[in-house]
Parts: sequence; structure tokens; C-alpha cells
Amino acid sequence: MNHPRFILIVAFIIGLCGNSAAYPIDGYSLTKIRRLLRLEWMQKGEIQEPLQLPAGSLLSVEDIQLSLICTSKGDSMDVLPDIDPEFQKALDRLFPNLHESYSVAILDITPGRATRYAKRQEMRGFQPGSVGKLAVITSLFTELDKLFPNDLESAQELLRTKMVTGRNWAVFDEHTVPFFDPETKKFFKRPVNEKDVFSLYEWADHMLSVSNNGAASVVWREAILMRVFGECYIEMNEEEADHFFKYTPKSQLSDLAVSVVNDPLRKLGITQDEWRLGQLFTRGATAYIPGKGGSLGTPNGLMKWMVALERGLVINPESSLEIKRLMYMTDRRIRYASNRKLADAAVYFKSGSLYKCDRNTMPNCGKYQGNVENYMNSVAIVEHPDGTTYLVALMSNVLRRNSNNDHSALAANIDDLVRVAPPVKAPPGN
Repeated sequence: MNHPRFILIVAFIIGLCGNSAAYPIDGYSLTKIRRLLRLEWMQKGEIQEPLQLPAGSLLSVEDIQLSLICTSKGDSMDVLPDIDPEFQKALDRLFPNLHESYSVAILDITPGRATRYAKRQEMRGFQPGSVGKLAVITSLFTELDKLFPNDLESAQELLRTKMVTGRNWAVFDEHTVPFFDPETKKFFKRPVNEKDVFSLYEWADHMLSVSNNGAASVVWREAILMRVFGECYIEMNEEEADHFFKYTPKSQLSDLAVSVVNDPLRKLGITQDEWRLGQLFTRGATAYIPGKGGSLGTPNGLMKWMVALERGLVINPESSLEIKRLMYMTDRRIRYASNRKLADAAVYFKSGSLYKCDRNTMPNCGKYQGNVENYMNSVAIVEHPDGTTYLVALMSNVLRRNSNNDHSALAANIDDLVRVAPPVKAPPGN
């Protein structure tokens, strides 16, 4: 006799193979993320402001799906595929003089043609910067699934209704976040401060859509509390949370933080030499929890994560789809994602940067132009209307130069590279 839980899981996976209930702009009713409501009203003309988003950012709730969950390609990707020789040659031609500064992995999973994989220096370690926030969102959904096993609806209810204050954890970060009041329709942006209150969903959205570091520290904090307090987290108040962080030894907190954010990566087969986080994202947060072990990322580790996401293996199919929704670009596209060749494509994206200047040797060292370190990283899932679909992990450390335009130019070149269809192989014996 079939087990009821097995039937439920199979039924859900079959549902994912068709149209899925995702939430780009029209997802306010599912998430209560207020910036989405403003965008929806702009799209409908209820707010008389132009919706300045590319066509690829306008998918409806039925459109977002996992690309590998119901395909033979996904079934064959327990490990990353071997390189495709012609695809590799084409990639190598993009980097004639940049071998030491750039590392990249590209996986073409376009339906109807053979999978193609190419890579350069894919195991080289970089400071991941804000790309590491993908590990934080993974940890959040891991802990939510422990609270509500295979019950995303209950997890979403908590994400919608649990309101938490940033407190000192949220400061300091210059990335502004959107504030929108549905009653007055007042809208503005500013950096987060310690008194700001958002739902868990909105903190997660701030972390990914505008890469706010304070939001990342808050989400990481809440994942830690879920791990420690279990079901008691649902009703716990901020005084209880503050008491825990104040009176728990810092060394114990460091071990706990590292475990919460890195254990889910290890379950996906991503080693600590491929991707790890060792420090929270704000000074306010590290005052509570000191860093431990350092942070590192590689294109190989990031590619493994994207493949697992598209296969529905980041916790489970429901959580994988939810994370992909949160990565969908419905805010201003930057860096790699900003190239106009991607304007009509759906882009699920995260970028990160970290730079360090020695002004003794370079007095005019500017933002994103570090002469000691100058990391810029991009992770992108690109889905064109014609079906062209591919995954990219790009990491760089080009000193004394803002790589923003370089990443955008590479996006165009990589898009051209993927769009060149592989030659049709003759059947054996011909």
C-alpha cells in the first residue's frame, strides 16, 4: 500500500512540472512583501509612476519553475558534467588575457539539446562577498523545514507574520531598502537602522533584492534562534532572544553560527573548500558573534548549489522553488544582470563585492577599485523566452578597476556563446 506521505510528495512534484505558484510582482498576497504591492499597483496603473523594469522582470505568479526537477538532465546531475570540448574552446576565447583574475563556470541546460559545461579555474577560492547571502537564505529555509516539516504553507505564514526588529545587528550598511505604506502609498528608500521592523519575508527580500547587509545579519540571527529554540521560536519575544545572545559564550555562538549556515551546504555535497561562510555581514552583528574560519567561494561550489536548486534538492522542491522566487530580479538590475541582452530574460541573480584599499600606494583608491583586494562575483540563472536556459558562476579579483562594466560585457559575451547551438552529431556509422 502506498504511504500517504509518499503520495503527497509525488503529487507535489507532479504539480511542479506544470505551472507553479511563484510570486514575482503579483506575489504580495502570498508574501506580504510591501514593495511587491507597490510594483503591482504601478503595473496596473493604480500608482501613476512608470514601471521601469525590463520585460524579463515581469513574469506572473504562474511562470517560475525549477528547470531540472522533471527532466532527464536533472536526473543525471548528481555530479557536474564533463566539459564539452567545443563549448570550452569558446569560453577560453573570452579570457585571452584575464586568466589569473577571473574564474567562471557555465552550464547550458537549454531544453531540447545536449547539456554543455565549461569552466576556468573553477576551484580557485575568492572572498564571496554578498553571494554568500545565498547560503544564508538556504539556512533560513533549512531551519523553517525543521519547524514545519514538508509544510511550506505554515512556514510562509510565519515568514509573513513574524515581525522582528533589526536592532544592533542591522547596522551599519549603506545599501538602501524600500519602505512602502499601502495605506498612504508613501514610498522612500534609506539605509536600515536598529529600530526598523520588518517581517521575516521582507528581511529576506531586502537581503537578496537589494543585497542589504543588515538584513543578511538579521536573517542569519533568526535562523540561529530557530535552530536553538525550535518550536518555542514561533512565540519568543526579542527580550528572550537578546538574553540568549548576551549570556551565551561567544565561542559557542561562533560555532553555532558557522554550523547553521554551512551545514546545509555540506548536505548538498559542497565542501568547505568550495564554499563556506565564517562571519556575519555587519559590525553590529559581529559584536555579538565573532567570525570563525573565514569565508570563501568558488565557481564550482556555487554551480553545485544552483544545480541542486534547479533539481529541487535545496532542502526539498518547495523550498528550492521558494528560494528561486526570492532570487527573481524585480528590482534594479546591476552588474552582470544589467546587460541589455538579458533584458527579455528572466534572471535569478545575486552579486557580491568586497574591496580593500592601501591609500599609501594609491591615494585616490575608490569604491570597487581596491588595490589590495577587489572582489566582484556574480551568480545568475538566465531563462530566455525562446527557451535558452543556463547557469553562470563568475568570480573575479581585478585590482584597481571597477569590474562592473566588465561583468556586464561578459554577460553579453556569455549569452552569445550559449546561444550558438552545438553542431548536430551524425549517427554512428555515417
